[in-house]
Amino acid sequence: MSIFSRMADIINSNISSMLDKAEDPQKMIRLIIQEMEETLVEVRSSSARVIADKKTATRALTRMQDEVDGWEEKAKLAISKGREDLARAALAEKQLADAEAAAISTDLGALDEQLDHLNEEVSQLQQKLNDAKAKQKTLMLRHKTVNDRMKVKRQIHRDALDEAFVKFEKFERRMDDMEGQVESMDVGRGGKPDLATEIDSLADEEKINDEMARLKAEVSTGK
Repeated sequence: MSIFSRMADIINSNISSMLDKAEDPQKMIRLIIQEMEETLVEVRSSSARVIADKKTATRALTRMQDEVDGWEEKAKLAISKGREDLARAALAEKQLADAEAAAISTDLGALDEQLDHLNEEVSQLQQKLNDAKAKQKTLMLRHKTVNDRMKVKRQIHRDALDEAFVKFEKFERRMDDMEGQVESMDVGRGGKPDLATEIDSLADEEKINDEMARLKAEVSTGK
């Protein structure tokens, strides 16, 4: 693909559409920008060569016009000296120089048109490049925003889990305390308890069972 056809493809391309279809928009936009920058370098190199050719042609045209003027002066001198034969020869040389000057002038016109076209294409390509870089900044900002939101969500989930573990540990501790109270009632009771003590123990155990039921209900409701 020539530089000019590639440049035309870039200028006529729809960057937004290309990014919408890409699996990895950030990678695609980097490749697009790289392609545009490389093309701009090549186009500017071509412009530099055209400018150099124009300067060379301009100098050649000046020399040829001087030559045309010189042959005309020689023809006039020959006529003044009565040498019509030399005057005709000088005019023939002048015609050749005129033809060469006309050809160079045509080349200069073509070079001017080529430069105008290149300048227009470079301007359009530079605008496309600016648009692509703007979209790259937007994509990078969106990527950062998404990452930040993900971090926040992960932190929220982590905090919720930590809170749940703390609640569970508190519940376990209260269960341990209550079980310790129950077991402590049997400490020092080596023999068979009397009737009153057994009845009091039943009442205490019922209170503990009620307290256990209340705590379990609180845990299950998330209080």
